Formats: sequence, C-alpha cells, structure tokens
Amino acid sequence: TFGEMAVIAQAARTATARAKTQCTVIGLDEKQYQAALQHKPEFALMLMSIINSRLRSTLSRLRASGSLHAGEAKEAAVFDKKLMAGLVNLMGGQEPARYPAGKMIMQEGTGGAFMYVALEGKVAIAIKGGLVGRAGPGGVFGEMALVDQSVRAATAVAETDCALLAINRAAFLQLVKTSPAFGAALLSGLASRAKDMAVRNK
Repeated sequence: TFGEMAVIAQAARTATARAKTQCTVIGLDEKQYQAALQHKPEFALMLMSIINSRLRSTLSRLRASGSLHAGEAKEAAVFDKKLMAGLVNLMGGQEPARYPAGKMIMQEGTGGAFMYVALEGKVAIAIKGGLVGRAGPGGVFGEMALVDQSVRAATAVAETDCALLAINRAAFLQLVKTSPAFGAALLSGLASRAKDMAVRNK
C-alpha cells in the first residue's frame, strides 16, 4: 500500500512512486476511500496497522539519530465536539477516568490495555523523557498499542486535572467496525502524527 497518507490527511504527497516492473494497482480517490471505510471496516484496521508500523520505524530512526525531540510538541484534536459526543454515546455513557495534574496515565515500554480520548484537561506525551506532543479535548493517545498489540511507544502524564474516556481493545475493534467516522478520525490522527515525525526525521 502506498500513497494513502495524502488521501487520509488530505495533504501533498511526501514521496514519489515509480513502477519498477510491470504492475497492476488499485487506485482510490477521496470518495472511494470513504466508501471503502464505510463498507469494509477491516480496511481501516489494515491502514492503521501500516501507518503504525511506519510510525514505530520512524520513531526508532529518530531515537538513533538523536533528533526525536526536534521541533515543537504539537497539540492536535482528532475528534471534534460532534464526534466526541457520539463516541461517549456509543460507549454507553461510560464514566470518564479522572487523573489529577502530575499523575502518570501510561508508561513507555509497558503493555497497553486502553487507548484514551481526552474529554477535559491536557495530557503531556513524552518519549525517552522528552516532550513530543500534547492531547487536549478531542485528542487521542495510546491507540498504537491497541492497533498492533505492542508495548507503549510513549509516556503520558496529566498536565492538568483531566477527564479521559478509556477504551479497551474489544471496544476499540467494535467502534472501528460499527462507526466508520471513528475509524476515519483515528486514521487521520495517526497520519498527522506520522507526518510530524517524518518531518523531524529529515
């Protein structure tokens, strides 16, 4: 799979692709991509897995080069207010998990049972002790460990008192299968994060 980042993030191409041998490909434009997410939820999971793998590879190169903490720590909202309300509803009115300022939420290198959606407050995301991002209302973190069932890539600490929606892997898979908007938003968030890390790698 290639070229998906431009469609997911609706951004300019970051790479060039040329046929090395005679080949057959299937091309999807924005409309076809959205239709594929609607009709085949597995497609969203496959793309998440691909982006996750590339992101982990980029993080590894950044660690090796010592440029992991170059650039600013961005705060990006993955879900808008409408999607957040729908997500809370789909989770059956689950009570948010509350963390006081300074409390560690997840630790780099440990197993991950939940992903989190920030409902209130702000969370600092760090790798190897250096700040790489923040999650405010609508922000998401911890989803990488649910996608590939690997260890946490980062540490998350409550920067302020915060309320988070904790989603386990079973609920995550169910949401991807039943809510194409959830899958599309997560893909967009992962693509933006991968693009930000790729810029640091240049």
